[in-house]
Amino acid sequence: MLDLDVGLIGAGVMAQTHLEGWITLGARVVVFSDDGRHIDLAAANAAHRVTPAASLGDLLNRSALVDICTPTATHKDLILAAVAAGSDIICEKPLAMHPADAQEVADAAEAAGVHLFPAHVVRYFPEYEALHRAVAAGAVGTPAVLQFTRATAYPTWAPWFHDSEQSGGILTDQMIHDFDYARSLAGEVVRVHAQVRESHRNGIRVAAGTAVLTHAGGAISYFHGLWGQPGTPFRTTFRVAGPDGLLHHDTKDTAAFRVLAEHTTADGPDERIPASWLTENPYTAELRDFAVAATTGRTPRVTAADGVAAVRIAAAARESARTGRAVALSTEEAAR
Repeated sequence: MLDLDVGLIGAGVMAQTHLEGWITLGARVVVFSDDGRHIDLAAANAAHRVTPAASLGDLLNRSALVDICTPTATHKDLILAAVAAGSDIICEKPLAMHPADAQEVADAAEAAGVHLFPAHVVRYFPEYEALHRAVAAGAVGTPAVLQFTRATAYPTWAPWFHDSEQSGGILTDQMIHDFDYARSLAGEVVRVHAQVRESHRNGIRVAAGTAVLTHAGGAISYFHGLWGQPGTPFRTTFRVAGPDGLLHHDTKDTAAFRVLAEHTTADGPDERIPASWLTENPYTAELRDFAVAATTGRTPRVTAADGVAAVRIAAAARESARTGRAVALSTEEAAR
């Protein structure tokens, strides 16, 4: 059980997911949202350990750690407010839409002596944990070619996803998961080439993105992301090859996942947040890692620098998709 006061900002899918994690961990949670939506605290089944905040200021005054689960465009201002209050911060990915903003909040947190943790939850999924351990142990030698795919239904539970100025589209909101993970395996990224195709017909939106990253050490990573029609099943794959072997995984070959769905469409369940019933929920594992790091000073699995690097890669991918040309990241930017 965590002896920790957490301020949770937001009322959407991710806020509810994080709240369930905090309840599991036994933290005291105060929640706030200023967009007119509110988490049903009675449904949280957390007795007196989950309470509402009257305002953002009230939440900040009552929290040692602030958990930001709001639309991407709001992250910068909320992080800076939490930094000014002297709170440690967990922020749902990405830290910000633009690299300069991500660097600004990371620098502000460092200057204030508070922790800033970017919530890149894929690093906490068991198959990705296993891959990272295997690569670190030399199972494939130095990674040379990496491939990642990620598919789910187009996110329709909040309108801001449809506005690329607010969400960054599929490259920033979805594929950044795998950009971050590939960098954790193969090192800094120095070149990005990406494409995006989107369609909106008969009220149905779909989007697909592809990207190729060149790493400073010479490895190449390939990505495909899909936001498909309603009922598109959640599925991820990876393949990592090196001179000594190949590691691969496909979620369609396992029965280790259930899907938390907001509703069911005529085409089947509109899948949202995957969670494992065989191991600890990855979101809970992520929150525990950050909470322990905040209270002990231990380095977490994902750092603010990782979050900034992921934003730089995603922004370069958006620029490449816009112009049709590859975008170079200087070695100084990549390592910053």
